[in-house]
Amino acid sequence: MARLQKFPTISIIIPTLNEAIHLPLLIADLNAWPYNFELIIVDGESTDLTVSIAKIQGIDVIKSPKKNRGYQLKIGASKAKGDWFLFLHADSRLDSTWAKSIYKIIQNKTSKNLAWYFDFKIKRDNIEFRFLELAVALRSQFFQLPYGDQGLLIHKDLYFNAGEFSSLKIMEDLDFITRITKITKVRRIRENIYTDDIKWSDTNIIKRAIKNAKLRKKWRQGYDIDYLSKEYNS
Repeated sequence: MARLQKFPTISIIIPTLNEAIHLPLLIADLNAWPYNFELIIVDGESTDLTVSIAKIQGIDVIKSPKKNRGYQLKIGASKAKGDWFLFLHADSRLDSTWAKSIYKIIQNKTSKNLAWYFDFKIKRDNIEFRFLELAVALRSQFFQLPYGDQGLLIHKDLYFNAGEFSSLKIMEDLDFITRITKITKVRRIRENIYTDDIKWSDTNIIKRAIKNAKLRKKWRQGYDIDYLSKEYNS
């Protein structure tokens, strides 16, 4: 992935766990970035070909002793050398124009004072997915609460000032974005990020949204994170 070096630099951090199907597609999307970038995979003991796929591509792989996305994100950021960090879920896809928009943001010196997120999309024609996308857009813009599957672009100084990701099995995105919004704003990158529709296709979206809202409420009330993780995955 050798590119002509240009300042400022960017580190892309991706936590993985059995993402052999998704990872090659995301890597292909990331190669639209025309300059040097650091790509860090933090793997939570995958049993498929995830690690092999990354290594074949010449990507740094950090083996996490925990299957814990918050922990994986935190470890990845601690090893990152870029001026900017871009956190992405492995099952994400990006439009070909993403690099141009990110470049404009990081070249603007005032952008480092803000955090940035993508517009959540699902590549399916179902009408319920359009309502889900609208709900996510409204929540992100008006309540300043984008979640992890929308990616997060943040300057390293702001990342560490906000206290880094916590080692949480779930709610790591909500926990971190809540701390970010206490000191600054989050803004749209104005580019789409597409999440795998499988996790939404086999469930009732309304029931899942209600369940997730209840889990978030319990988390704010101080419920044990292991209990919440089991309830989320049940």
